[in-house]
Amino acid sequence: MKPSSLHFQNPNPIFCSPMAHSALRVLRLSPFLQPLRLRHAPSELRFLSARAPRRPASAFRSARRRDDENGSVTTAASATTDNDYVSEGRVVPTELHKEATEAYMAYAMSVLLGRALPDVRDGLKPVHRRILFAMHELGLSSKKPFKKCARVVGEVLGKFHPHGDTAVYDSLVRMAQDFSLRSPLIQGHGNFGSIDADPPAAMRYTECRLDDLTEAMLLTDLEQDTVDFVPNFDNSQKEPSLLPARLPTLLLNGSSGIAVGMATNIPPHNLGEVVDVLCVLIHNPEATLQELLEYMPGPDFPTGGLIMGNLGILEAYRTGRGRVIIRGKTDIELLDSKTKRTAIIIKEIPYQTNKATLVEKIAELVENKSLDGISDIRDESDRSGMRIVIELKRGSDPLIVLNNLYRLTSLQSTFSCNMVGILNGQPKQMGLKELLQAFLDFRCSVVERRARFKLSQAQERRHIVEGILIGFDNLDGVIRIIREASSNSAAAAGLRNAFSLSEKQAEALLDISLRRLSLRESGNFVAESKSLMEQISKLEELLSSRKNILELIEQEAIELKSKFSNPRRSMLEDTDNGQLEDIDVIPNEEMILALSEKGYMKRMKPSTFNLQNRGTIGKSVGKLKVNDSMSDFLVCHAHDHVLYFSDKGTVYSARAYKIPECSRTAAGTPLVQILSLSDGERITSIIPVSEFAEDQFLLMLTMQGYIKRVSLNLFSSIRSIGIIAIQLVPGDELKWVRLCSNDDFVAMASHNGMVMLSQCSKIRTLSRNTRGAPAMRLKKGDKMASVDIIPAAMWNNLETTSKFPGINAKSQNGPWLLFVSENGYGKRVPLSSFRISSLNRVGLIGYKFSAEDRLAAVFVVGFSSAEDGESDEQVVLVSQSGTVNRIKVRDISIQSRFARGVILMRLDHSGKIQSASLISATDCEPEEVLAIAQG
Repeated sequence: MKPSSLHFQNPNPIFCSPMAHSALRVLRLSPFLQPLRLRHAPSELRFLSARAPRRPASAFRSARRRDDENGSVTTAASATTDNDYVSEGRVVPTELHKEATEAYMAYAMSVLLGRALPDVRDGLKPVHRRILFAMHELGLSSKKPFKKCARVVGEVLGKFHPHGDTAVYDSLVRMAQDFSLRSPLIQGHGNFGSIDADPPAAMRYTECRLDDLTEAMLLTDLEQDTVDFVPNFDNSQKEPSLLPARLPTLLLNGSSGIAVGMATNIPPHNLGEVVDVLCVLIHNPEATLQELLEYMPGPDFPTGGLIMGNLGILEAYRTGRGRVIIRGKTDIELLDSKTKRTAIIIKEIPYQTNKATLVEKIAELVENKSLDGISDIRDESDRSGMRIVIELKRGSDPLIVLNNLYRLTSLQSTFSCNMVGILNGQPKQMGLKELLQAFLDFRCSVVERRARFKLSQAQERRHIVEGILIGFDNLDGVIRIIREASSNSAAAAGLRNAFSLSEKQAEALLDISLRRLSLRESGNFVAESKSLMEQISKLEELLSSRKNILELIEQEAIELKSKFSNPRRSMLEDTDNGQLEDIDVIPNEEMILALSEKGYMKRMKPSTFNLQNRGTIGKSVGKLKVNDSMSDFLVCHAHDHVLYFSDKGTVYSARAYKIPECSRTAAGTPLVQILSLSDGERITSIIPVSEFAEDQFLLMLTMQGYIKRVSLNLFSSIRSIGIIAIQLVPGDELKWVRLCSNDDFVAMASHNGMVMLSQCSKIRTLSRNTRGAPAMRLKKGDKMASVDIIPAAMWNNLETTSKFPGINAKSQNGPWLLFVSENGYGKRVPLSSFRISSLNRVGLIGYKFSAEDRLAAVFVVGFSSAEDGESDEQVVLVSQSGTVNRIKVRDISIQSRFARGVILMRLDHSGKIQSASLISATDCEPEEVLAIAQG
């Protein structure tokens, strides 16, 4: 086989040598080479296509015999010297690997330049350029009737593109699809496919013609010597090597293609924005990429959608390679106001996404239970637009379902930009500014060639008009010379000699008919001469300066914008990136976190524990390890930041959903698997934070009674190994941490039942690495037992009848302090029974205990009240054995500060109360059930 004689100077490293190795293997196995015994050394021959005469077998045998006698390999050139193969030019010595490499590179460059990659200047591949030129030659303008696509395909195949008809028709179809190109170049009549990937009808059924944008943007100046014409494949006629594009079509409609070792993928853009950014570069060639992005912020896909962030766009425009994340455009509609059922409506999908496949994928995920919350899906798209309805189940969060759709389906996809095009005969990856500059250079060349062509025509016409005017000025002499001449040539010669005319001028005078010798026609020629002079002057002025050429380019581009521009379809979302995290697909539901003394943590649903009556045994929170007991029990939401404070004064942070969800009977997950705890470190307090507000503080209280406030903002960024929250004296440990604001009040209580109320604003705000000040003056053997925050709104609504109100608490409204003792007793005491005092005081008696009992917890209740003024809250009690009891606060009697209280939870076999938590009834839907005794 004769190798290609077309050589390209492009030492691109992408063209590797596997093809060369393949060629070596083929040649080694060739029957023609086996007699030459080339298995010991690489070939030094290049076989041409001229067929050599068959050699007799004796010649091969003699060559083989000489090889054996010499003990070395004799080349085919020396073997055929006797038959004058070399002298006849049929064998050319060459290295096989070099020949295979050069032939492969020639083939690769032929694919790159001739089929797969678009030209940067007109933005078209050869097949698209040939289709448009063939339609232009057939006269299929936007004002003419449609013509069968088969006629166009036949024209392209027969004259310009000697490849398969399928390739040509597919390219023609794509140029007519408004969901494939941002600005379609061909108007189609018939079935040209759909966004569901339905195939177009056969080319014998469909019809086409050029779009008016194509005529104005690509074909207007084609006949004015603006581009070079080259011979077609059989040298029977000429075709344009480029089309004189007035706009960078490569940016306007984008392009995609895969060649040998190289590919391109360029996104489409909005026509108006392309013109704007082109004008900016014309006025300021040194414009930065940020300045260009102000006028063209990103791609504009024909199917619309949402572009997430601009980091990928910036990288693509800067280097030519980047990733753009696109999401479909959706709405959430309310289907039934009574049941509050909603539906997700998909109105736009990402570019190059198959709508039918997307619907099938969603249905498959629902059927496989990989996607929850969807009850029905249907496609209601019609001529008016796209509409995919996804009905949700009752209670499903539409945002969570939507984020799952983004993560699991092509409703969110990535467009990988790879802006590669042919520039100066070689493939090159370019950024936005380099691509626009290459187009401007090409457009300047086109305008200059067009101006020179028009100037040449105007000068030629002016030359002829000048001769005609000379003839009109000497009309009698001209007529006499013509009458006396014996022939046309003699008359032309006589006119040239008599009036110093050129040959063209003399011929023009002879061609004028008698009817045009009137005075009026003479005036027309005078006016034409003057017009030509003005035209020549303008063209010469245009060609005298590149600035004038750029101004004309800008003017023509603005004309196209005013006529063909339309609004942007793809919207840009101002976000860092469109990548979905786990938090985006996890519902922000209420959850219960349970922590044991040994550091086992588990997450449960609030419905795990039903509401029970006061005085019941309760329901077990689950199995606990030996010698383990419950430490903390709180209610939060899945997206909350959970701050874990340890006894050593260190704080750690993790999202609530990071804790594995488990059943009520499970032991839970060791915190050492979630947090980087040191040896012997225990978590003593857990604070869920939904937002790190500036006006919020963390109130910290140690076991020995040191208290301080720290701004919540200082804990918004916590390292994985934790940060210091408070400095501790030897033997002390951090026990309680609460959220508060400046206007709130704090209620503190000791084990012996002493209570003190103080303003949070009176507690100094310190940094993290400090100890704090004494909170209460504790008696010998007494320690801090609990602390709670009194919201400012609750304190402002408190109606204090006297400094020391009466004991008839039954008739008083809230708020109250709820006391819980370790033996399972409890009571409510009106908050008005206590007074505000400064820090480091003894406080007032809040609970009178027996010798075996002491205070376990104290809460401020009554902030959430029902219509009758009673508390609408619930308290969850956890015993040391892990038994949980959840009861209404309103069922706990209101008593004086010195009363013993009532039984809240029977602890016959459950040890003592380990922890207590307060929750609001509005956060859940409790159901009165009988107490369930378990383990």
